[in-house]
Parts: sequence; structure tokens; C-alpha cells
Amino acid sequence: MVIKIPLPSAPSRWKRLSKEPGQKFSEILGEIAQDETLERVSVGDLLGAMGDRAFGPLLFVFALPNILPSPPGTSGLLGIPLIFLSVQLMLGRKPWLPNLIANRSMKREDFASIIGRATPVLAKAEKLLTPRLGFFVHPPAEYLIGAMCLLMSLVLSLPIPFANSVPAGTICLFALGILERDGAWVLAGTLMSAVSSILALFLGWALFKTAILLFTNAFG
Repeated sequence: MVIKIPLPSAPSRWKRLSKEPGQKFSEILGEIAQDETLERVSVGDLLGAMGDRAFGPLLFVFALPNILPSPPGTSGLLGIPLIFLSVQLMLGRKPWLPNLIANRSMKREDFASIIGRATPVLAKAEKLLTPRLGFFVHPPAEYLIGAMCLLMSLVLSLPIPFANSVPAGTICLFALGILERDGAWVLAGTLMSAVSSILALFLGWALFKTAILLFTNAFG
């Protein structure tokens, strides 16, 4: 007679991974992507796995698809949880998402495909990350990071063509800086947020001028 011992829930297993000394974020994502005991991976699973460390990982996971080739409308869909998380980071709250967002899931195979494309870049980035310039990654500076991530999330949610990659990349820089307490990456994200804001204003103004011109030609 074979006695089957039930496995602990996926988030419980993953949470132990996230607490192992020296465990890299890319390795944790890889373990989750390869967990064949699950058919789907939900946002709530990731939130439960990362616990209080969830701000950096979740900001990264939601921002990353906007840099990679994605279906139309992805930025608007992923911008909503980014806004939720950014507001909580800005207010110094623990990471939380409403059930409407937390229950959203994707097939594990699709999640694995995204992580597979991102892991090589993330692994290279992790080699450059190290705890430094702590003033820029701890409160009250962390609240300012939340405000800048909120601004980038709002820009990301706007229907402005070709304006998604830069704010998404900016949020990824902030996310990695928070994750590894690396103030240098936060400073890089701050510089990128300025570039992203200027780019969004320029493209938004150009789009507005084009719309006015088309309207004038049509009804003038």
C-alpha cells in the first residue's frame, strides 16, 4: 500500500524558495514556471509566494510584458495592477491586490514562455545588482519611488502609440532596485522616468496635433 503525502500549496513551496539565502529572483521565477503541479499561475499565487517582498517582483512581472512583444491592449490591462501596487508603495502599505486582479491567471506554459524570454536578461542584470546607496531604497525615499512608479503606470495605461517600452523599462529598474536594495538602479530609474515623461508628453502632443489637423481637414 502506497501512502501519498500531499504536497504543500504552491505559494507555500515558493515562499520557502524566496527565503533561501542567496536565492535569485530569476531562479524563483524559473522554479514557479517549471512547477508542473499547477495548470495555471495566478497573480495571487505570486503575491502569496513573495510575501512582504512582493513589491519588487510584482512590479517587474507586470511591467516586463510591455517591453517584450505583446498583444494589443496589454499595457492597459497590466497598467491597473501596477497602479494599485505603486499607490501602496507610495503610502508605505503592505502589498495587496483586490480579488478581481489577484484571481487573474494564465496557463503555466504561457507564464513559462514569458519567463523563458526574460530570464537571460534578468540573470545578467542580477550580476550587476548589489546592496548600495541604501538612502535611496528605504523610507522615505521608497515612498517617492512609489510616486514615480505611479506616474509611469499612468503613462503606461495611456493609449499613446510607441510610448510603452520606456515607462515599462523604468518600472523594471525601480523594481530591481527595490528587490536588491540597490540605490544605483533607483537613480537610473529616476533618470529614465524623466526621459519617459518627456517622451510621453511629446508623443501625446503630436497625437493631439494630428487629431486636430484631421478634424480641421474633415470639417473645415
